[in-house]
Amino acid sequence: MNRQIVLDTETTGLEPAQGHRIVEIGCVELFNRRLSGNNFHCYLNPGRESDDAALEVHGLTTEFLADKPRFADIAEELLAFVGGAEIIIHNAPFDLAFLNAELARMKRPAFAKHVGGVVDSLLMAKELHPGKRNNLDALCERYAVSNAHRTLHGALLDGQLLAEVYLAMTRGQDALGMDLDADDDGAGGDLDNAVPLTTFVLIASADEEAEHAKVLAAVAKEAKGTPVWSA
Repeated sequence: MNRQIVLDTETTGLEPAQGHRIVEIGCVELFNRRLSGNNFHCYLNPGRESDDAALEVHGLTTEFLADKPRFADIAEELLAFVGGAEIIIHNAPFDLAFLNAELARMKRPAFAKHVGGVVDSLLMAKELHPGKRNNLDALCERYAVSNAHRTLHGALLDGQLLAEVYLAMTRGQDALGMDLDADDDGAGGDLDNAVPLTTFVLIASADEEAEHAKVLAAVAKEAKGTPVWSA
């Protein structure tokens, strides 16, 4: 079984050390590199106001969150959902710091202790595209993942977008085909059923060959020497 969880959070601010809390958690399940539709999502009452800058990002007001559960109320359900899975997070240190702070308040082990490993998709993107913008919007544009419906940040929506981006970034892991089902032991796909790679060859017409010859002759005349293609 190859189970991965794409996880995202929204928070009241940037620093858990300053008492900022999680206000939304979204988890999107991938099973054998396919979206399973089995997701986890909740809004949380952080017990404090969001910074103005954070509120502009996610739009989750204190009034909206007032009747939502606290993190401690959903912690066991969350840990059961992610248990043993590989977790994919964009800029993992940020989300992990908040998750670890919430778990520490409950005197529970750090988040990584409950899962099968953590992959930082931001680091992966930086390795693939050095010197480029690698935030989620930029990656959606680069990999043709539509985010037209994303007017505000949302943990579940961003998790769904990141899942599609991650699958596109790691497409080469699918043997010779795309999105092949893994074997029961999780070791790759069935190469006998892989999507074949096809080569298309377009033959130039007589008129196109004649025009090409004219261009080469003009280049040779301008160079005043013997071109390498006719040497």
